[in-house]
Amino acid sequence: MEYVWKPKPKASQAAIEKLGKEINVNPILANMLINRGVESFDQAKDYFRPSLSLLHDPFLMKDMEAAVIRIEKAVINQEKILVYGDYDVDGTTAVALMFSFLKSFYPHVDFYIPDRYKEGYGISERGVRFAAENGFSLIIALDCGIKAMEKVQLASELGVDFIICDHHTPGSELPAAVAVLDSKRSDCEYPYKELSGCGVGFKLIQAYAKTHGIEESTLYPYLDLLVVSIAADIVPITGENRILAYFGLDRINNTPRPGLKALILQAKVEKEIQISDIVFKIGPRINASGRLEHAQASVELLIAPNLDDAIERAKLVDEVNSTRRNFDENITKEAFEMLAIREEEAQWNSTVLFKEDWHKGVIGIVASRCIEKYYRPTIILTESNNKATGSARSVVDFDIYEAIAECADLLDQFGGHKYAAGLTLSVDNVPAFQEKFEQVVRRRIEEIHLKPVIEIDDVLLLDQINYKFYNILKQMAPFGPGNTEPVFRISNVYADEVTVLKDKHLRFKIVQDGQVTTPVCLGFGMADRAKDPDLTTVNMLRGKMRFDIVAEMRENFFRDKSSLQLYVKDIKFD
Repeated sequence: MEYVWKPKPKASQAAIEKLGKEINVNPILANMLINRGVESFDQAKDYFRPSLSLLHDPFLMKDMEAAVIRIEKAVINQEKILVYGDYDVDGTTAVALMFSFLKSFYPHVDFYIPDRYKEGYGISERGVRFAAENGFSLIIALDCGIKAMEKVQLASELGVDFIICDHHTPGSELPAAVAVLDSKRSDCEYPYKELSGCGVGFKLIQAYAKTHGIEESTLYPYLDLLVVSIAADIVPITGENRILAYFGLDRINNTPRPGLKALILQAKVEKEIQISDIVFKIGPRINASGRLEHAQASVELLIAPNLDDAIERAKLVDEVNSTRRNFDENITKEAFEMLAIREEEAQWNSTVLFKEDWHKGVIGIVASRCIEKYYRPTIILTESNNKATGSARSVVDFDIYEAIAECADLLDQFGGHKYAAGLTLSVDNVPAFQEKFEQVVRRRIEEIHLKPVIEIDDVLLLDQINYKFYNILKQMAPFGPGNTEPVFRISNVYADEVTVLKDKHLRFKIVQDGQVTTPVCLGFGMADRAKDPDLTTVNMLRGKMRFDIVAEMRENFFRDKSSLQLYVKDIKFD
């Protein structure tokens, strides 16, 4: 796939010099920080030394006082409380957080996760009726509910109140719940708008603790759950999320709850856990139960009381994850085959695929795989309960939620946000939806959105790659959306000591002006990137052709020794 290399903006020389002098960093670091919103000594202090004292007052969120009062009433009157959450990582971590907090001082609480196949996404009629029939008079919904007008109305008729904690984009109407906590509400003045669903739940327990004299430090053990939700739900790691993620990573690396410790052991993560480890190793295992079976197993793992119990549960979750990977690989292969034979759609700006027997639990993953190969807004649909149901994924800077909303006349329901959404429609409407969605995307999308972009922080010379520089870069973590891992361009080099690993990965050193790098360069999947066997990347490297690379700087540990490596993201030859 061809990438667009896009340099990040260059701040004014005056701004770079001012910040560099204030915090004693070189111009490259000063410019990187300015691009991340750090322009003064005080902002740099908050950025490099996050503090939980900088978290916003939870009562700034619309309806927070009403939510706390309703929970107080339930506790005083010994009402049964049902914690209800979505079946993905954000939902299950949110349920584990809220359930564990309430259970720590109140016995009459239980949790409910809807069945992906029998109930679908969000608040279900079955879930509402379960609450009413089993004597629950309050439901606290997490990571869902912002569009559940009919279900909340049904609950009210059955004598069940709702508190909704969501982070998805609201519609024009809000459910008639006791409280609707969502900072994306147009009438909500909460300063930070990008909390995860679990993050909104954390603000609620923070507010309850503040009201009842509970030390805020007693909430810190829940931060390991919160960082898992932040990482897995791909929310921006900026502002409040960055603070929560920073301390959540500290928690998960030093004193994780038994369930997360068991998952770390199962995933064989033997180094300090970063956001990327959660995204690729821990999150998928938590997600697996909800994708293939029932997400209750994931919640039970996350609230496991001891490590022995957690390890047994983690083994079962891992087995399900292995099955999930098989489904993922097979369906992705089928999707690629369908796209390969549809010549008329080769020039389309979107992908919409439907096959009635694809597994509903992995279609979101398949959508992401299709974007990796074809790079365009993608929706993968399957049949469930006599309806076409799908997952949508987007490319950088294209709002797929708004594009789907323009096709609402063909849909039964939809929800989500800029980069990911879900939808349900009649099977008969699939061809019409495919055509209309393509028309909408073609009208809204820009040419730059159809090629993956690598944003480059700055250009480095080889002699600038050293531990002194890297040790400052490390302090910019945690990395993720909004605070991406620094990427550098290194120009006019040629390769030395080129090795192919496992027939597809490259390991080499680079030479610039006669100087050979100490860091080894690793290019994953780059050995066979050209169709012509004489023009593969490895042959061009061995032929001493000049090239530029863009790469991230990483630290490698081997046999108790550390060294710097360059993780190559792309290569462009002269």
